[in-house]
Amino acid sequence: MTKDCYHCGDPVLTGHQFQVEILGETRDMCCPGCEAVAQTIVESGLTSYYEYRTAPAEKADLVPQQLQSLLLYDHEEVQQEFVRSNENSKEVTLSLEGVSCAACAWLIEKQLMREVGIISIRVNTTTHRALLAWDPEQTKLSHLLSCIHKLGYKAAPFEADAQEQHYHETMKQYLYKLGIAGIATMQVMMLAVALYFEVFGDLDAEFRNYLRWVSLIFATPVLLYSALPFYLNAWRNLRALTLGMDVPVSIALLFAYVASIYATVTETGEVFFESISMFTFFLLLGRFLEMRARRQAAAASANLLKLVPAMATLEDGSQIAAKTLKVNDIVSVLPGESLPADGIVLSGETHIDESMLTGEPMPVPRNKDELVYAGTINGDGNIKIRVTQDRQNSLISNIVRLQDEAQMSKPKVAVLADVVARYFVAIILIVAAGTWYYWHQQKPDDALWITLAVLVATCPCALSLATPTALTCSTSSLGRLGILLRRGHVLETLCKVNQLVIDKTGTLTEGNVRLVETRLFSDVAEHDALAVAAELERFANHPIANAFKPYRNKHTLFNNVENTIGQGLQGDIDQCTWRIGQLSFVLQDNSNAEQLTKEMENQFQVWLSRDTELVAAFKLEDPIREDSAELIEQFHRAGIKVTMLTGDNSVSAQVVADKLGIDKLVSGVTPEGKLDYLRCLDKNDVALMIGDGVNDAPVLAGAHLSVAMGGGTDIAKSSADMVLLGDQLTRILNARKLALKTKKIIRENLAWALGYNLIILPLAVAGFVAPYIAVVGMSASSIIVVSNSLRLLK
Repeated sequence: MTKDCYHCGDPVLTGHQFQVEILGETRDMCCPGCEAVAQTIVESGLTSYYEYRTAPAEKADLVPQQLQSLLLYDHEEVQQEFVRSNENSKEVTLSLEGVSCAACAWLIEKQLMREVGIISIRVNTTTHRALLAWDPEQTKLSHLLSCIHKLGYKAAPFEADAQEQHYHETMKQYLYKLGIAGIATMQVMMLAVALYFEVFGDLDAEFRNYLRWVSLIFATPVLLYSALPFYLNAWRNLRALTLGMDVPVSIALLFAYVASIYATVTETGEVFFESISMFTFFLLLGRFLEMRARRQAAAASANLLKLVPAMATLEDGSQIAAKTLKVNDIVSVLPGESLPADGIVLSGETHIDESMLTGEPMPVPRNKDELVYAGTINGDGNIKIRVTQDRQNSLISNIVRLQDEAQMSKPKVAVLADVVARYFVAIILIVAAGTWYYWHQQKPDDALWITLAVLVATCPCALSLATPTALTCSTSSLGRLGILLRRGHVLETLCKVNQLVIDKTGTLTEGNVRLVETRLFSDVAEHDALAVAAELERFANHPIANAFKPYRNKHTLFNNVENTIGQGLQGDIDQCTWRIGQLSFVLQDNSNAEQLTKEMENQFQVWLSRDTELVAAFKLEDPIREDSAELIEQFHRAGIKVTMLTGDNSVSAQVVADKLGIDKLVSGVTPEGKLDYLRCLDKNDVALMIGDGVNDAPVLAGAHLSVAMGGGTDIAKSSADMVLLGDQLTRILNARKLALKTKKIIRENLAWALGYNLIILPLAVAGFVAPYIAVVGMSASSIIVVSNSLRLLK
């Protein structure tokens, strides 16, 4: 029986044995081309292509494997797993290999922005990730990836497991290089000590030169293998006509090696084999420790994705890969298991541990029709959930993506540091050339090693690491606090805030609004008035609407319902127009408002009318959050004024303001009025706005800095700069303290990096810094900066 090729569907001819293991089974291929392509798909972690595809692939030609691998990323089925589609663009987070400094990031960003169809690219040197957005109508993802490859870097869609595997492989390679450099350095140093102190001074010149040749043999693998990462990075930069930090290092190593070979062959002059080996060893050691520290800073957000289980159990008991779940799939989750996807509880009651999202240590109850999220842990009940989001759009994936976006948004000080670092390399090369020329005239024998010291000692690694490592660490710490950053300027602006503007309902109060009294003004019965109010409020997304939910009557159906944000709702039924909301909105200047006293107007918050005739008034209560008083008090201690900005014009707004000691109350304002209030603030005021409702969206978008409550509306969260995933307002204070600490650490890092270079440069030029001291100082400077930033993770 003839078999068909698993890749393209063509018959597999007898006598050909081309096979690839795919999805746990050995699959037959018809030719070497299909075998190579299928193997590339498997090795690239894209086996889901075979699960999603609806037809066999075209027969593969034998093209270069790397190019074929990139072309795979253009398949829609493959892109489903890692590409996010926006209105007119697509977006993907990439893992990058070979990025070592800010110059690498600048090079990738500069070159790709020249390509047609590219919308934006931002590279994070700390996490080794890039956020790429492009227009699929103008260019393909494979073309953009090939552009990065042509620069000498490798790029692939980010996967936490794949990046961790690459990290371990990279560290293993560094250990090999470090080991060879260390062993060779010890051997060369023993020979160098003998030569320095002339232990064999009585021997002839032939034996002395023999020791140099032995040193050359030991130093050569160090220069050709261990130091290879520095050469590759330098070559990428020079090829793109830019200057990176490995350029002066590579020049120093190669010049010293060539000069030492010349001295060995001609038997004249000095050799620097011990300095070369020691340079490389200490540079690699510093880079190794730096990579480990940066890995610690970058791992926090990526580790969130590992909380999502690999497998999911469907309603019928069968198991499938969690990443293949689709919207509306039904999944069973047993006690103690992690949830494989975002969804709604269909049956069962349980407690869910959401600490990985909100930071709240106590499990929260979840019942039928309530939302649950991927990666959280089911507690004590058997539940079934209906999937509402695929993995790419799950809350945990969005958190990781938004954290990456925040980390990649560079504040002004980071951009300035990157520019200074690039120009600083050019200055170093000019100073080094001038140093060599001067000492060649004064002491030719010392010119080379002094120049080497200048090139190595002043490498601006620490300067480029000063800001991004601190931002990455602080963003990770905010994630652990249950605060999600959506904009890159948050940490910078949070330090400047001098006025807090905060909403009332659902923010200072719990948002658990309760109906406590109903007052009637017409012949409409109370239960009928409540049923009408509940049906109208069904079209609103505000905590007040929840107070009427118990009174809904399925027989009360409205037509032409309109929601006037900040005012109320109106709808038609039985040729009557009903309105619910603020008093001025429901009465529309009707004269029967005269029967109301001022006290009554302040006592009731929601009013109901039929054809502008007053029908009922509803008194509502909303308990104040337990931590609201502490929040206001601590902001006052920090010298920050507090304003409560609310659409509620009832007496309850004044009661809340008085209880909490709020400086200023602005009540009864529309969403446009809230925004106008912010616009009228003094130019020296930097306002932090906290809100949760639809009516807060404009003011959240227009504030200097804004926070949306995690339980608020989607439109509020999409308009805010930060999202508080839990309900503890005091965490905003912790965020401000962290922002101030971040600012302090960035200043310390920059002061150290600039101060070190300003001190070491004249000393190196004057010949007071030996080459091995230079390399130790440069490596130590980078490690100090990264280690200082890691304090933000504590």
